[in-house]
Parts: sequence; structure tokens; C-alpha cells
Amino acid sequence: MESHVRGGTRWKRFAVVMVPSVAATAAIGVALAQGALAASFSVSGQSFKVRADRLDGTGFSQYGAIDSGYTLKGEKVAHPVAVSAFETAKITNMCQSVVTPGIPLLGSVSLTLNAGGKGHDPVEAKQLYIDVEDLEADAVFEDIDIGVAAGDLKDGPGPGMKGGKEQANPHGFGQQARVATLTDVKQTAWATTAGTFKLSGLKMSLHKGVKECY
Repeated sequence: MESHVRGGTRWKRFAVVMVPSVAATAAIGVALAQGALAASFSVSGQSFKVRADRLDGTGFSQYGAIDSGYTLKGEKVAHPVAVSAFETAKITNMCQSVVTPGIPLLGSVSLTLNAGGKGHDPVEAKQLYIDVEDLEADAVFEDIDIGVAAGDLKDGPGPGMKGGKEQANPHGFGQQARVATLTDVKQTAWATTAGTFKLSGLKMSLHKGVKECY
């Protein structure tokens, strides 16, 4: 069974999401580029943007949740998200960006990360969870099952709910598919977690001002 979603669709509540978050330091980024490394990345109190030409995922599952965190001023905040999980994912020509505003003497500073581009293998991730707020993509799902209880996702093809600090209703909405393919991906997310995360052709840059992937 296949399900197709075409055109710039914005799914605020249960958007399918791809691609991981921005690595916070060059040291972490280099380690990830050199080999598979357990990784859990988030940008506290800030969302980040990701663009990719294509994501090929297996063992997909998804459910709604609430992420909690703190702003740069230490204020506690909560964000409704759609958590998308993959057993494995390959991401072609990935760009990630996060903008930190209000830095003394500098103003806004942007961090951009590129990997898996021309001449390099795609970015690879295993046991990948992404907490997404907004997505635009063309998507194809194979063997999709919509409307399962989120607590039952552990019995499906994907890795199930990630737990931790994330607040999710185990009796709430969930969906799963054996294969998910997304192209022309643009997304805004709050956090990502991966069992392993390997980036080929990694390039990380800092820019004064606002410079985002899209």
C-alpha cells in the first residue's frame, strides 16, 4: 500500500519529519563525520531549520508530544511537536541552520552545517527521533498504518516512543509505515536524538547576522 502527499504541505501537528538537528560544536561535528557516534542534539529554547534533497527512511513511526526546555534567559517553555522516528535513514544534501540572536557586540550569529552533498555519501542515522514543528515536502509511504495508539508503536516497524523528558500520551494518535521517502524537504524542529549519526563531507560555518538554509 502506498500513500502520496504532494506539494508544499505544512503539517503543524503530525508532520512527517526528517533530518537531524544542528551539532553544537565543531569537535562533535568532526567526530560524527569520522564515524558512527551516539548523538543527542537540541538547541535549548531555539528552533532550527533543515533542508535536504531527499530522505530515504525505513521503520517509520510518528506521534504527537510536548517538548519542554528553557530559553536563553532561563525561562521554561513548552512546544507541541510531532515526533517522527526511523529505524534507519539516509539523507542526501543536508543543510542545517540555527540563529542565536542578541549576542553582545555581535547581534545575531548563525551556525550552518552541510553534509552528504555532491561527491559524498548520504548522511546516515539509526534509531533517529526528530521533534518537528513545521514541514514542507513531497512524501511517499509504503505499507502505512494510520490511527494506531502511540503506545503500540513499539510493536510496529519503527523504534517506538523515545521516552525521556518528552511528554506524550501513550493512548494518543500514532501512525507507522515500513518505508518513507521524502524529497525537497524543508522543516523547522526543536530537537533530535539518534543512536548513531554519520555525516560525510561535513562542513560547519559561523556567520555574523542571519543566514539560514531556506
